Amino acid sequence: MMPALAVSRRTRSTPFTSRVEAMGVQAYTVYNHMLLPTVFQGIEEDYWHLCEHVQVWDVSCERQVEITGQDAQKLIQLMTPRDLSNARAGQCFYLPLCDEKGMLINDPIAIKHSDEHWWLSIADSDVKLWAMGIATGMGLDVAVCEPDVWPLAVQGPKAEDLMARVFGGQVRDIRFFNYRHLNYQGTDMVVARSGWSKQGGFEIYVSNAELGGLLWDELFSAGEDLQVAPGCPNLIERIESGLLSFGNDMDYSDTPLECGLDKYVSLTADIQSLSINALRSSTPRHQLVGLVCEGKHSFTATGVYMQELCVGEITSWAWSPKYGVTLAMARCSTPALNSDVSLTVNSDSGPHPVVLSGLPFDFNDLGLTAHEASQPQTVTGKL
Repeated sequence: MMPALAVSRRTRSTPFTSRVEAMGVQAYTVYNHMLLPTVFQGIEEDYWHLCEHVQVWDVSCERQVEITGQDAQKLIQLMTPRDLSNARAGQCFYLPLCDEKGMLINDPIAIKHSDEHWWLSIADSDVKLWAMGIATGMGLDVAVCEPDVWPLAVQGPKAEDLMARVFGGQVRDIRFFNYRHLNYQGTDMVVARSGWSKQGGFEIYVSNAELGGLLWDELFSAGEDLQVAPGCPNLIERIESGLLSFGNDMDYSDTPLECGLDKYVSLTADIQSLSINALRSSTPRHQLVGLVCEGKHSFTATGVYMQELCVGEITSWAWSPKYGVTLAMARCSTPALNSDVSLTVNSDSGPHPVVLSGLPFDFNDLGLTAHEASQPQTVTGKL
């Protein structure tokens, strides 16, 4: 039996916690000092439902670090090596945040309201304190705070239909990584086409706790025929999709260039960024890669081996019922990146060979065929 999570004020609940618990949440994790559901029916059952229908997720743990003031855009640019000189209000941006040595601090979604007003929708680390320290140390004219905003995600292939029933057809016009201000019962809410899955969907930035509960209820009432269900970020889906988890697949010891985030680092741009000079002169020590293991396995250790030499470590893994293989993400050193080498991992059935892959996984290139939930999962192709 797994130990229980002791909930206190330090593990803050959300406007949706009572509804999440009434709908049978089975497990939580702690993320940004808040409760984040991790399982409802079961990881695999939740996965298939997400891939086929629509789910509503309480992701209030994606806290907003709000930066306002005359130097807001200057501070945001200092925090990231990605060039934001052409950023427009109404857009969202995936940003690696890096320190003066080029090491990752977080990888939020930035939301630009104006040059003087930004939100950072953060992963699991204390960005607010770091932003306040930079602002104070450099004498910037900004205010940094964490506003009362609780994101609610609607994810899955039927998400757009459900959102249109609640917010109107205008949600269909929102482009990926863009947002609009939409009215819900007299209150303005930021609605973005985004979310931590690749099944399609939206995130609603709820700024009124009481209305948040009503919105939750209306989404379920309006989506009954769409088989709407409660959900949460799903381990299987996010690994299949190549979505990285800060604190798991990367942390303070990694640069974005070591995590496949090169396209979000503007090495040749003329920008004022704390990390850009360090990143320009850095040499990656390792790379985050994908591993594919034939069959269903549990890994008994995190090492990745080239003969007897440990050349990497597994950071996340999951059984993929859609492709009939076990998928993993791993930090691997340079010798392991040669496609001609043979790599093994330690599984519950002993040492087992794995196939090296880029991220996100290219299942066509790997020769893997997707199966429906009702079909038998057999492995075909190159493995």
